[in-house]
Amino acid sequence: MLLWTDHVTEEHYGIFESLKETGFQGVEIPLGDGEMDHYSKIGRQLQSMELGVSCVTSLLEETNIASPDSTTRAAGLDRLKWAIDRAHALGAEVICGPIHSAFAYFSRQPPTQDEMKWSIEGLQKAGAYAQQANVILAPEALNRFECYLVNTMAGLKNLLDAVDHPNVGAIYDTHHANMEEKSQSTAIYTIKGHLKHVHVSENDRGTPGSGAINWDDVFSALKSIGYDGWITIEAFSTIIPDFANAINVWRDFSPTEEIYKQGFEFINRKWNES
Repeated sequence: MLLWTDHVTEEHYGIFESLKETGFQGVEIPLGDGEMDHYSKIGRQLQSMELGVSCVTSLLEETNIASPDSTTRAAGLDRLKWAIDRAHALGAEVICGPIHSAFAYFSRQPPTQDEMKWSIEGLQKAGAYAQQANVILAPEALNRFECYLVNTMAGLKNLLDAVDHPNVGAIYDTHHANMEEKSQSTAIYTIKGHLKHVHVSENDRGTPGSGAINWDDVFSALKSIGYDGWITIEAFSTIIPDFANAINVWRDFSPTEEIYKQGFEFINRKWNES
């Protein structure tokens, strides 16, 4: 839904209808603002339409669980609990995103052992809270221009091996992997033991299949490891200027309808061919 908005409301229910008509089996809801009743209502709407749901969220500098400041780390854990509560109200299975540290915050130094330790501890505590809500947390390795703590699947695997909690897994994002990995398939094999969610996103964030990503590598590897979770298109636009500016989106990458309709057809075709 980030293709249309960073805050889903009743006015977006028609988009749910269009996505279902296209063939999608679920939608991904951003968790930014809103009380429990707001998300419960959306959850009931999706359930009535027989659509599944996942969620995406992020931590910022003031809610960074890898911060050297204990008050900031506590605020980060509170924010993750806030997101878990709302995901549960939606009926969501997974929350993905940069939740191991702060999005778009840089210390101007490589990550330290202490930062990794604090992130691990925060994810363990958040995982325990997510377990009682039957929600999976899926931290995301981002490219070096958006994050410095975890950029690769090898780094994410090391983090999750240390977290060692059944409700904390991984998301694989083809856009970030295209920038940071030597091979899409090797990266997927690296994270396979933790993989809970997948974002399909072209190298330019436009229509899947229209760019430079080695999609044969992606889908053959996912098929090979027996992946059976969500495959979600993540794409952005300039519809919400404040949100677009916050994530450095300065132009529309492809027409909105093309992204979700041709993207859906492309994913199904490549999955069946793999």
